[in-house]
Amino acid sequence: MTVNLLIRDIPEEARDTLAERARARGQSLQAYLYELVTGEARRGANLALLDAVRRSGRGRTDVSAEGTVAELAELRARREANLSVPRDPQ
Repeated sequence: MTVNLLIRDIPEEARDTLAERARARGQSLQAYLYELVTGEARRGANLALLDAVRRSGRGRTDVSAEGTVAELAELRARREANLSVPRDPQ
């Protein structure tokens, strides 16, 4: 479902700047503003998720890049091993 959104009292200079950015991207002002608003909403949801992970204490910040790479390699190896094991058809 979609809804209409009306924003009043935007300074003319701000509108002109946004219209120019839209034009530079080959978009209408409507399409450009749609991308801005929906993109901001997505980022807000992502930030809320990250914040929830931090508050839960489950987000580990003590892991190095090397540790992350090693853990990913181990998980991929286990996945590959599981994929190559023939399953008993029942």
